[in-house]
Amino acid sequence: MSAAASSDPLETVVLVNPSAGKGRGARAAAAALPVLEAGGHRVRVVVGRDGADAEARARRAVQSGCRALVAVGGDGLAHIAVQAVAGTGVPLGLVPAGTGNDLARYLGLPRADAVAAARVILAGRSRTIDLARIGDRSFSTVLAAGFDAIVNERANTMTWPRGQMRYNLATLAELRTFRALPYQLQLDDRRLSTEAMLVAVGNGPSFGGGLQICAGAELDDGLLDVVLIKPMSRIELVRTYPMLFKGTHVTHPLYERHRVRRVTVAAPGIVGYADGERIGRLPLTVTSMPRALTVLA
Repeated sequence: MSAAASSDPLETVVLVNPSAGKGRGARAAAAALPVLEAGGHRVRVVVGRDGADAEARARRAVQSGCRALVAVGGDGLAHIAVQAVAGTGVPLGLVPAGTGNDLARYLGLPRADAVAAARVILAGRSRTIDLARIGDRSFSTVLAAGFDAIVNERANTMTWPRGQMRYNLATLAELRTFRALPYQLQLDDRRLSTEAMLVAVGNGPSFGGGLQICAGAELDDGLLDVVLIKPMSRIELVRTYPMLFKGTHVTHPLYERHRVRRVTVAAPGIVGYADGERIGRLPLTVTSMPRALTVLA
């Protein structure tokens, strides 16, 4: 492992989160690295002390020149890697090892086989996809800005239990008191004032490990999908939740969708999460960035 910046354009920089997926990140790296090396990649592994350090190291590697940046971890590490390669033309490879892996899911990458994912990288086939941008941050999947974001906020304050159960308990806790929120939306040149349970802005279709909140969103159409779930009872919200995994909620009468190039989302007291990462309090303005990311897929 090395913290030094690379100046070798043939070097593949592998960014690893060993703790992703309760240790799956370390195991995935151990499986994928020999495959990349045997396939002719000169590999340098980078492990950050924390998210900010990992991002800084990834940015330095890309700026100094490298063949590709490969992220071995979950959506959080993919989000970090995206910040480093967005708009540079340096391709991003993914070896999924997290609990969500939504970007990998959309790209059709192997999500439970690190060796197979490494072989996709070796094949060298690339495609260019869009990103969404908020200020100086880019995201690849979905911005959550409603009930789902409130659940994230509560879950992040909990130390027990771990994994998906923590989010399940946070959901139950928030359901007891949650009410529809008043939103102000600027949809390109049109303003909309409404109430909703949540507003999601999708560059891609899913978040949270396959929740298809923005079902039908394409990562290469130059547009953002803005989805609203209008006010409903708590019982109806619980009943509708399983539909998100199949995308069948799009037929629900309280579902609303807009397709735009730019949107500003405002609601009192809500913090937005993009790619599962805390971005900041609303209002937030999201802009589509067509063809901003090259991926190996």
